[in-house]
Amino acid sequence: MITYKKSGVDIDEADKLVQKIKPLAKSTFNKNVMSEIGFFGGFYDAKFPGYRKPVLVSSVDGVGTKVKIAIDMDKHDTIGRDLVNHCVNDIGVGGARPLFFLDYFACGKLRADVAAEVVKGLSLACRENGLALIGGETAEMPGVYSENDYDLAGTIVGVVDKSRVIDGKKVRKGDVLVGIPSTGLHTNGYSLARKSLLSKYKLDSYVSDLGETVGEALLKTHRSYLSLIGYVTGKFSIHGMSHITGGGIVGNTVRVIRKPHAFRVFWGNWEVPPLFRMIQSIGRVPDEDARRALNMGVGLVLVVPPKEVDRLIAALKRRGEESFVVGEVTK
Repeated sequence: MITYKKSGVDIDEADKLVQKIKPLAKSTFNKNVMSEIGFFGGFYDAKFPGYRKPVLVSSVDGVGTKVKIAIDMDKHDTIGRDLVNHCVNDIGVGGARPLFFLDYFACGKLRADVAAEVVKGLSLACRENGLALIGGETAEMPGVYSENDYDLAGTIVGVVDKSRVIDGKKVRKGDVLVGIPSTGLHTNGYSLARKSLLSKYKLDSYVSDLGETVGEALLKTHRSYLSLIGYVTGKFSIHGMSHITGGGIVGNTVRVIRKPHAFRVFWGNWEVPPLFRMIQSIGRVPDEDARRALNMGVGLVLVVPPKEVDRLIAALKRRGEESFVVGEVTK
């Protein structure tokens, strides 16, 4: 006799997980959330006081092979934060405020304790960014994933007033690209990083240049720029913003600096962090490949008029935020 459990899917474990994550998700709810975890869909009251013409902004993403680092280190409480912060930044560079989030967790064998740690990170980041974890889906898929493997993806919805959309249409020749540092690789380039670094080191290898183990450096949380974006858009003329993920500085900034404009990057204008230099030197990675796969220490780019640059950098410094010129808009 073949039962569903014998075929590799444990419904009882899924029910156990639901009970573990309900209070985590509920801790992110606000007055707009109208449904409980467990219903077929999440209900959100679409009232946006203060917005004359509210525009909904959505995005979907994953964390790539960074999950392999979390799995191999058996540390699962930060990968959810990576995902939420990544998605928050993706809509934030359009000027949007996040409203709610939904996650998708797929695995080979469901372990409620591991999945609950992942959701713990998701809920923490949702609270930090002021959005509700309104729902999600868990899929146990033996034969597709190996027993200890899982994958994670999420969808975010936010809102921005139509008059405050930032989409690059104001970009002009002579505008300056100001970079904000990343906290490590964020959530892209991990296949390259793993191929290079793990050919020489183990995840628990301490490296003095990093000041920590290789695993700790690779698992650094993808930071949220939401607060910084809110600050600069409220005080400065921001013509465009790009979140630096897969594709690097050029591949992402080209989304907001479009024809007839172009831009050039001043690659020598900032100190590339040791982790990126190690990946390149150990793997003998060409500059072009590194710059396309990695953020090279820059997680956010602000496109501003030349007259705003000095004031912007000085204001960010007063907030304890490092920033530097990384390029300029050309024609």
